[in-house]
Amino acid sequence: MSAIPKFAHVVFQTAQPTEMRDFYCTVLDGHVVYQDKALCFITFDEEHHRVALLTPPMPLERKSPITAAAHHVAYTFDHLDDLLDRYELLRDKGVLPAVSIAHGVTTSLYYQDPDDNFVEMQIDNFAEPEQATEYMHGPEYAGDSVGPAFDPEAMLVARRRGASVDELTNRVWALKADLPDPMTVLVGAH
Repeated sequence: MSAIPKFAHVVFQTAQPTEMRDFYCTVLDGHVVYQDKALCFITFDEEHHRVALLTPPMPLERKSPITAAAHHVAYTFDHLDDLLDRYELLRDKGVLPAVSIAHGVTTSLYYQDPDDNFVEMQIDNFAEPEQATEYMHGPEYAGDSVGPAFDPEAMLVARRRGASVDELTNRVWALKADLPDPMTVLVGAH
């Protein structure tokens, strides 16, 4: 059997290097390791770079909702409180999620960068991957694989008032908000 690779970095081609740099440094609490006219390397951990920005020397067309492209990059936090802390930190800097979704498998906040790529900040709702797989083969997931939108501010308030992680990461809690279908935001039709 061959060795299993680990994820190293993602590269975005952009015509907005400054805006993209500032967004990723803010959202990921990262810092620039290197930058010139063509490249910008950003990290937030021990890796020399996790996000790279490539700025070619020619004009670029903006991505549209009907462009085939990578959709998002996801980052997982260990606990709901960590996710809510990041939400609060970003909210206080004026960065709000485009949509928040109770996927069932994960509880996720989707932020949109200046080039309209999504960054998913999430927690896993199951301790073991096998439990998540079992859930995905169940009736709730089959009925709605995307899941309902939820209000992260309401979640933060509820958690501060003592609501449990299990209660807040359950789709039943999210459905109480009766928010619009999150898929319109995910496909860029908002």
